[in-house]
Amino acid sequence: MITTKDYPMYVAGEWTDSESDARMDATSPATGEKIGTVPQGTRGDVRRAIKAANDAWGSWANLSAFERAAAMGRVAEIIEERREDLARTLTLDQGKPLEAEAYDEVDELVEYFTMAAAETTRLEGSMPPSVHADKRVLLYRVPRGVVGIISPWNWPYTMPAEMLAPALASGNAVVWVPAPSTSVCAVKLAECIVDAGLPAGVFNVVCGPGAEVGDEVAVNPGTQAIGFIGSIETGQRVAARAAGKALLLEMGGNGPMVILDDADLAVAAEESLTSAFLGAGQSCTAGERFLVHERVYDAYLEELGRAMERGVRLGDPFDPTTTLGPLNNEPTAQKMDGHIWDALESGAELISGGSRAPGFPTDLYYQPTVLGNVSPNMRVSKEETFGPIIPATVIGSEEEAIRTINSSPYGLLSAVFTGDLKRGLRFAESVRTGWVNINASSNHWESHLPFGGRAGSMSGVGRVGGRYAMETFTEFKTVILNLG
Repeated sequence: MITTKDYPMYVAGEWTDSESDARMDATSPATGEKIGTVPQGTRGDVRRAIKAANDAWGSWANLSAFERAAAMGRVAEIIEERREDLARTLTLDQGKPLEAEAYDEVDELVEYFTMAAAETTRLEGSMPPSVHADKRVLLYRVPRGVVGIISPWNWPYTMPAEMLAPALASGNAVVWVPAPSTSVCAVKLAECIVDAGLPAGVFNVVCGPGAEVGDEVAVNPGTQAIGFIGSIETGQRVAARAAGKALLLEMGGNGPMVILDDADLAVAAEESLTSAFLGAGQSCTAGERFLVHERVYDAYLEELGRAMERGVRLGDPFDPTTTLGPLNNEPTAQKMDGHIWDALESGAELISGGSRAPGFPTDLYYQPTVLGNVSPNMRVSKEETFGPIIPATVIGSEEEAIRTINSSPYGLLSAVFTGDLKRGLRFAESVRTGWVNINASSNHWESHLPFGGRAGSMSGVGRVGGRYAMETFTEFKTVILNLG
């Protein structure tokens, strides 16, 4: 039996309700049961948080990098101690399979705070030469001030952490607006940060509808930088509202997976499972376009079918044998419905799956789906589906694959499978995506490396990952010293 709880949010050093006293229900996509309520924050709550952050950030920035690093280390230690509770909350609130995914996300959460602790002690300035012999020039890396962070529901721990940890470690105060549908996870993470003993006002979390509280974070003159991860549509609104501020925007993609005629098909099929079904396909790096060379198309689909029989099990996310859990919310499931319907109406072949799975506690469990003969004009090719789907398109050459990817509005990540590493590197240098994997899943990434969309695409600006987020959340300050 699930115990429900009325969760608070954290503003100006206090656990508090919204000024309106309104609350939002938190319902589990896994069970359909109410698991609690969270405050429905208002613009006034955000303004109060931003004021507290502006009052606090100066003294936090004046601490040594090593003192801030120690605080990030304490956060990591608390997360490790609460691993079990955090993972189970993630499964209940978001729907991720406990054994297959939830524990891993908590472990990655530890990595982000540990890494931020190390990177802030290496955040160096420089001493460029002056044109005058009697002057010295110092370039300092300094925090921007207050960073507003808006995070999504698909990775409710690691996505905010890849912005929260570097923003805090580099001396900024933070006002965080998490996704409403995973706000229970957000409060659990906030408890770890608060219990590490950060000064009042340095860290704030305001739950509520993004159109209100997220918008206030973006537009309010009291935030000096904005970190956002989410959809292209929302990200563009955030960018417009935050005009003139430093922006780190990690937005959508459709993770094209290219299987060339010399690929190891067994490897490609296994990696396809991670690309399409990790997080139930609810990832900006999910493989959502599978471009398969005509010479190996049939053989790849056969290999894929065998791999799915072995490696994909839709079920109760608390069952240790489950690898694929429910979708997080009804709008995402409806988009999956619409994309499949459009593809089949336009001539695609349904190879497996294709609909919601019966017999589960909610209608959010979706059959792992494979479509064949997918064409570029279908919505599943042009848009971000965000579900457990493999849409396979026949291509005739490596050049066709490159043209297809480069004509897309997305530019986040792509992957290619080939037995020729020279060919793979040539492909990687030709496609306009910010990240390319060769013979690895589109969902393979490493948290210390720079990740983000290519310029000219709609996939975002700036880079998350390790110290690279700190480059957005800090700026140079020039000091000239006259020795004459």
